Order: sequence, then C-alpha cells, then structure tokens
Amino acid sequence: MVVSVLNKNIVIIGGGIAALSAIKAIREIDKEINIYVFQDEKYYPYYRIKLTKGLFDNIEESKFLLQKKEWYELNKVNLYLDKEVIAIDIVNNEVKINDGSSLKYDKLLIATGASNFIPPIKGINKKNVFTIRKFEDIEDIKANAKDKKTVLNIGGGVQGLEAAWAFSKEGKDVTVVEALERLMPRQLDKRASDILKNKIEKCNIRILLNAQVERISGESSVDGVILKDGNKINCDMILYSVGIRSNIKLLENTDVKIKRGVLVNNKMQTNIENIYAAGDVAELEGQIGGLWTVASEEGKIAGYNMAEKDKEYCIIPPVTMMNAFNISIFSVGNIDEENCEETIIEDNKEEELYKRLFIKDKIIVGAILVGDTKEAMLLKKAVEKKVLLSDLDLNKINYEDIILKLKSK
Repeated sequence: MVVSVLNKNIVIIGGGIAALSAIKAIREIDKEINIYVFQDEKYYPYYRIKLTKGLFDNIEESKFLLQKKEWYELNKVNLYLDKEVIAIDIVNNEVKINDGSSLKYDKLLIATGASNFIPPIKGINKKNVFTIRKFEDIEDIKANAKDKKTVLNIGGGVQGLEAAWAFSKEGKDVTVVEALERLMPRQLDKRASDILKNKIEKCNIRILLNAQVERISGESSVDGVILKDGNKINCDMILYSVGIRSNIKLLENTDVKIKRGVLVNNKMQTNIENIYAAGDVAELEGQIGGLWTVASEEGKIAGYNMAEKDKEYCIIPPVTMMNAFNISIFSVGNIDEENCEETIIEDNKEEELYKRLFIKDKIIVGAILVGDTKEAMLLKKAVEKKVLLSDLDLNKINYEDIILKLKSK
C-alpha cells in the first residue's frame, strides 16, 4: 500500500451508508482528491437494514449492495475489503492497518458504525445464540437454523420483530421476550403497540412483556432460558436484539473526544480539526442517531465539509417503517404525548387501522400510522419541515382535515 502521495488523501474507516454518503458528497465537490475506504468485511458495502427483512430468502450479494461494484472504480474510490484499521496516529496523520501497512491522510472520517449490545445474561455465549449485525451473521443463522424447532427472541424492537416474523414463516415456534411494558415503545404509543401485539399473536408467535431473561440454560448448546420470575422457556435457538453500542474502541487511546460515541459538532467535525465522524459512531448534542436516515445525512454533511463546502447538520426526526405480521407500521418524530399539547386520533378498531398526530405549538412534531401508511411520506415531510397549522382550530378538526391541509400546501 502507498504510504503517501502528492495529492491530498481522504481516508474513511467503515463501509456503511455514512461512508457512502460522504463519498458522494465529496465527489460532488472534488472529482480528483484521493479517497481510501477500509471495510472490515469481505463484502462490498451493503444495506444492513435489509438483513432481517429477508432473513431466509435466497440472498444474492448483488441485491444487497449500496452501489454496484464498478461504481467505486468509476468514482475513483480505493476500496479495501476485509481490512481493519487498528490504530490512528493523529500526530502524524496516519492510520495503521491490520496487514502491517499504514497510510497518510489529510482528512479522516470515522464511520465505524456500531455493534449490537451483548446483554449481561449468564450463558449468552453458548452455542446457538445469535445476533444480527453483519452479512455473515445471516449466513451463520441460516446454516444452523434448519434443524431448530423453537426460537426465542430477546428484544421487541424492529430488528427482533422482523427476525421473529422470518423465523415464524419458516415454521419455527417463536417466542419474543421484551423487558418493557410494550413493543417498540420509542416508536409506538400503547394503542399502536397493542394492535401490533395482537397481529403478532395471530401469527402464532408468543409475546412476553415485562419479562427479563436472567440466564440461558443448557450445557454447551442452548436448551432454554430462565426468566427473572423463575419460569423456564424451552428453546433450541436464541436471537437477541437489545440496542447498539458505538464502535469507539479505535479512538480510546487518542486525543479525539469520546463519550458514548465520537463527539462531533454540527459539521460532523471532532475536536481534532481534520477528523470527522458520522453515522452510528457519532454523538451530536448527547444523541447517537442509530437510524439509517440519520447516518446517511450525517455522512453527506461530513463529506461536504471535508471537501471544503461549508454545511451544517440539522437533527432530523427519527423515522421507522415496518412491514411484517401482515400489517404496515410507520412512526416519525416525537410520539411522547406528555411533550405535546394536542393529539389527533383516528381509530378504526374493527379493521385495526390507527392514526395519530402529535402537535405542539400548532406544529406536527410526530405521527403514528398502523395498518394504512399511504400518508407516511406526507407526514414525514410535514414533521421535517415543521409545517405550521396556525389557521386551523385543532378542537374542531379531524385527521382527514389535517391531511387535506397538508396536501394543499
């Protein structure tokens, strides 16, 4: 590997959507600057959010790629697969690679993403316990799932539920254990969560709320879990999905400031002038995005600023979409009713259709759609643009009135 070159070098550590968005932004501004990307997997950068959506489909790598392989050559991107940056020398502006080589940089982007949090459960390292974060995780699960009959999912978030749906469609007996009082509490209110729970149970999937796994039983392989209340649930395979943790280990012995993530300003710049961070590894105003849309936007802003185009990141509302259990779900923005002044609800109990808008200062700050999500993009845009409903009497209008108003703007 080249140690240094005459032209300036931008080095990107990581190959997720933040990295790809940064590359596109850089190339908008500068067609010639050297770009080096280190991806610690053997696969070209791919859509991680698709991993649980088609868990048991015939996975073709080409269908998962963020860009076709030839795109990197066309855009003069030096992509190194299965290469891991093991150290950063911020004094000499150099990264060290696990193959013994090193590379000088003028600007550096940390886009190392996050890893799934490993819950402190006794026996979590037993055989047939899995989590999903990388393409190879899917391969491992598929290779081991054929003879398994009973699967237990720890965690009732989007990823865990999508995986439960996939296992159920494969004929597995599935149980979901969630420590909180409802499913997807950050994305859904109680009513929406109850509808989802009912739909899931109609698919013969067992849901246990307010339940915690204390330990995993079995010798070397899993044969069940013991809950905090002492009850045992038999299973021969476990999947856990209980949150993420930013991959910041690489920065621990440097002067780059870190807390839960790498601390950045609204230009995605760290405390070191020529080092940036974006995606699930970045922490801005005490928050780590943890969402695809956030990582994409942060990467774009980082890329622009690294290419000398002054851009600032504005925190975008979180968006969640899920299609599983024969139901569609959409959530955007702030769905905490205690932080809102008004909510508009449309609830068709017979058809299990539920829509709710959350309003503060006559601005729609959040929305939930269950069963009918055709207005999802309209509401997403309204929340992002902070559309003002000042000319409407919120005490005398319904959901459809607001939708008509938004369509007219």
